Amino acid sequence: MQLVTGPGNVYVAAAKRVVQGVTGIDAEAGPTDILVIADAAADADFVAADLISQAEHDELAAAVLVTDSPEFAERVLERLATRSTATKHGDRIHQALSGAQSALVHVDDLEQAAAFANAFGPEHLEIQVRDVDAVLARIENAGAIFVGPYSPVSLGDYAAGSNHVLPTGGQARFAAGLSAATFLRPQQVVRYDEQALREVAPVIAALSNEEDLPAHGEAVTARFRAE
Repeated sequence: MQLVTGPGNVYVAAAKRVVQGVTGIDAEAGPTDILVIADAAADADFVAADLISQAEHDELAAAVLVTDSPEFAERVLERLATRSTATKHGDRIHQALSGAQSALVHVDDLEQAAAFANAFGPEHLEIQVRDVDAVLARIENAGAIFVGPYSPVSLGDYAAGSNHVLPTGGQARFAAGLSAATFLRPQQVVRYDEQALREVAPVIAALSNEEDLPAHGEAVTARFRAE
């Protein structure tokens, strides 16, 4: 089975779109995105470092913080300002963080934070809150989920073994990351014996007549002509 696979950016996504239909693709991946759900118990410096790590990829990278604590959000903004000027790709990071695709989202509670994350469908989701499992249980749409303060996205990139090719641009709402299953193409095999087909023949005939496709039903009833 032939597939063009791998992460990328808008150019890689455009190239995959061109060849789709001639060969298979995994997804139109890129630009990257990260969404962090954090509460007041989280470490603001950790969160800022993780947002910056994904903003480093591309000026169009999305970095989103969702929190129920305005005070915590302010601490993260302070750390973002400090860290973004101290790292190599500061200009690129600043563009990504200040772009329309990046945001700081204040919610009433963590239940609402999870609902926002599900609607966003992030490529990378980090959960840094007091009760991680309670939030994790509410998550339905994410490419890869990084749980707790010591599970940054960079861990998945280089060491943890989770796949690095993940759905971007909200595609996690309906697609999964690259896996061995991506390269499998199942075939369906149907085998009935005479008695089994005889039992369902009336149902097939009724449905085919309702669809005004009587020859479909006749292909079944022809096998049971009165002798």
